Amino acid sequence: LMGMLVIFTSVASIFIDSGMGSGLIQKSNKTDKDYSTVFLFNLLVAAGMYLLLFFLAPFVAEFYKEERLTFLLRIISLNLLIGSFVSIQRLKLNIDLNFKALAKVNLASNILSGIIAIIFANHGLGYWALAVQLLLASIFNLIFLLILANWKYSFLFSKESFQELFSFGSKLLFAHIYAQTFRNVYNVFIGKYYSSDNLGYYTRAVGLTELVSGTVTSVIEQVTYPLFSSLKNEQDRMISVFRRVIRMASFINFPSIVLLSVLAEPIVLILLTDKWAEVVPLLQWMAFGRILYPMSALNLNLLNANGRSDLFLKVDLSKMPIMIVAMLVTISFGIKAMIIGQVITSFLAYFLNAFMPGKLFGFGALKQLNEIKYIVLNSLIMGMVVVLSISLLDSLWLKLISGLFLGVFTYFLLSYKQKSSELYEFLSILKRL
Repeated sequence: LMGMLVIFTSVASIFIDSGMGSGLIQKSNKTDKDYSTVFLFNLLVAAGMYLLLFFLAPFVAEFYKEERLTFLLRIISLNLLIGSFVSIQRLKLNIDLNFKALAKVNLASNILSGIIAIIFANHGLGYWALAVQLLLASIFNLIFLLILANWKYSFLFSKESFQELFSFGSKLLFAHIYAQTFRNVYNVFIGKYYSSDNLGYYTRAVGLTELVSGTVTSVIEQVTYPLFSSLKNEQDRMISVFRRVIRMASFINFPSIVLLSVLAEPIVLILLTDKWAEVVPLLQWMAFGRILYPMSALNLNLLNANGRSDLFLKVDLSKMPIMIVAMLVTISFGIKAMIIGQVITSFLAYFLNAFMPGKLFGFGALKQLNEIKYIVLNSLIMGMVVVLSISLLDSLWLKLISGLFLGVFTYFLLSYKQKSSELYEFLSILKRL
């Protein structure tokens, strides 16, 4: 049920920021008037989006033939209003490169909202536990950000600031609407033409994959955008940082994705029990569909940080025909076929995303992949070692524990033998933590 509504709340949330937050990060000289203008715009659009979804809720329920969606959509859409207050505070910490504070806020909010959601679930409240978790995470975010962020809400609106920021952000707005629509359109078609159980299997496979690749991507997007923006006038240094971040992101993401795929069975059956067994093959394919996701995001971040939101939009639109064809071809063959189609399009999308950075900065897809060739090789060797070792075991717990231990040990050993700088950097980060 929650999966059926993701596309509506996701697209609505994009309208709230409209790319103006990215424009503010990219802007060299920021003023309190700029912050206030972005906040007021976000708040007004959030109110408009909530009213729109409130009145559309019965029609959404009718589309899916599911009456419970009416009230559910009206409740979870409140997250848009809360988000308009949260976004400006998060934006301020991003611009100040205060990622430590953001990490504290995210961790505390997710733990507290998660605990309460589990209590709700154990008391038989079903999908409302997920709705409560969503709303409480935003409320806790807001409370903690009010304590840690140093920007006080202001209701001053500047027409000049709006025009400047929206001229940059409007292109990102269209690109993000398009991206979120296509990212969630599978939920719509699966929810409409298959059972809600099938949609549940699909969204759970996506959710588990997002825990790995989505987390890595979210972190590097938040960190690198303001960082690249600050280096936009130092191209050689910016590309040097870009190369380093690509290697570090891949050093974490590639082995994590491989382990998620080869250990999908014990992970799903232990965490979700055997009633979710159909998630296993979906998760294995979905994982590889996200393996280049952080690198794709980095390429698009580089364009935005250099003020080329126009190219960002063109690159995103160029992927539309590929995604439409993949969905139309695979939808009649089942959910697994649809996910395999996503895997293929994700690899094609990476090369399209890396094309413009290659043209502008001389560091395109082939050079980027060359940077991580040993990381890819080590991840594949690790995967084969884990598959062979766990095939001899019967216990799910033994498969999971021994697979994780052997996988991490093998990957670190190979990286150590190659004197990988990423390994030493990763260990130094863990030591500081």
